[in-house]
Amino acid sequence: MGELGAFLRLDRAEPLERNPTERVNDVREFVRPLPLLELRNQGARCMECGVPFCHHGCPLGNLIPDWNDLVYRDRWQDASAELHRTNNFPEFTGRLCPAPCEAACVLEIREGEAVTIKQIEVSIVDRAWEEGWVVPRPPALRTGRTVAVVGAGPAGLACAQQLNRAGHSVTVLERDEAAGGLVRFGVPEFKIEKRLIERRLAQLVAEGVELRYGVDVGVTVDAAEIRSSYDAVVIATGSRVPRDLPVEGRELDGVHYAMEYLYERARAIAAEVGTAGALAPAPPEQPLTAAGKHVVVIGGGDTGADCVANAHREKAASVTQIEVLGEPPEKRPDDLTPWPRWPLKLRTSYALKEGGERDFAISTTRLTGSDGRVEQIHWAQNDGSPPFAPVAGTEESRPAELVLLAMGFLHPEQHLLEQFGVERDGRGNVDAPAYATSVDGIFTAGDARRGQSLIVWAIDEGRQCAEKVDRWLVERTA
Repeated sequence: MGELGAFLRLDRAEPLERNPTERVNDVREFVRPLPLLELRNQGARCMECGVPFCHHGCPLGNLIPDWNDLVYRDRWQDASAELHRTNNFPEFTGRLCPAPCEAACVLEIREGEAVTIKQIEVSIVDRAWEEGWVVPRPPALRTGRTVAVVGAGPAGLACAQQLNRAGHSVTVLERDEAAGGLVRFGVPEFKIEKRLIERRLAQLVAEGVELRYGVDVGVTVDAAEIRSSYDAVVIATGSRVPRDLPVEGRELDGVHYAMEYLYERARAIAAEVGTAGALAPAPPEQPLTAAGKHVVVIGGGDTGADCVANAHREKAASVTQIEVLGEPPEKRPDDLTPWPRWPLKLRTSYALKEGGERDFAISTTRLTGSDGRVEQIHWAQNDGSPPFAPVAGTEESRPAELVLLAMGFLHPEQHLLEQFGVERDGRGNVDAPAYATSVDGIFTAGDARRGQSLIVWAIDEGRQCAEKVDRWLVERTA
């Protein structure tokens, strides 16, 4: 694979990003593609390591050394074919995945030297679209079997595409006005332009997948009706119940879940750039905005970072991101997360490169305000580990006119699972070790099954679930 010894003479190339002071003034994607020569050099760095541990890091089982080598040899169309063999939406993962494959790269044994797999991946698929290599692949024959997929996030869409290509007639039921799930509404336009989602959806429709929007199964449509109308049902609703903050003042106006803010911003931007769905709700009379406000984001993950970045673009007066966990080490701690595991180390998000403050080991104690609106956040330092008890004498307060709770998600919304009658595990997720639920003919995939996770896991779950559904349908007709 690659060029013999290239990993010894060529350095890793980091992704190119637009200047932070420039990009906060627009909503265009901020990551730029590497030049062609640099991409070939990075493909050349992929060593013939015998056991490709990048496969260990990638849930999709992407054939990474293969398409790295093809890029090095300038065989881009073949690289696209290899990439799409295991991944339905590589332009999504190439932009949004944190790249556990790079953490597992053999070159990463020397920290910071992994092949830039993610940049090669996204460049392959972007070129494939530009060259017209990505085309609809409708099935040659139809089986006469029907499947309803509830939820149009990455897991649901991947499952739908695989089942449709197997010849089954698939209908995706989505309660929002457009498909994509959190990739559309939770992830900002400046991380992934929504036209890329529309492009994939057009491919699915051309292949024969039916997309129905504004269908809230369990609310506007009874689950029993769905179950009786299709041969099989796949629950792919994600893990959408957010973790709350049980402190005094939580009820004040101006304290919101992160997804409330991100959804509203996504819809506002979609209206500006022309990607809003026909069923998009009218803008609220009093928009949820960070403009001119002191913003505090509670939660140090990707969702929190996306809130910070949106607040920058809205010209917030100040932005602070706090995390209950202690500050991780700057380098990979080999005694805790040795290679090839995902390293627990300090990372600075793209959003914090654009400005704002962050602090670790912070426990929020209360929120205060007047006239029903939040004005101050009160917190204290903790020791950085559970139960995160406040340390006496470290209390302080900050202005806070918008507080966004980005502390992760607990489990899927329970009312839909109750209507379908499927069993749940101890965490409230659908109990389905092999994708089949406790109810015959009902399956599940993605975060609804495994809990909050990465986009690569969602797509993999959708593909694996489709295989189980297909096998079940075939056995029923045998």
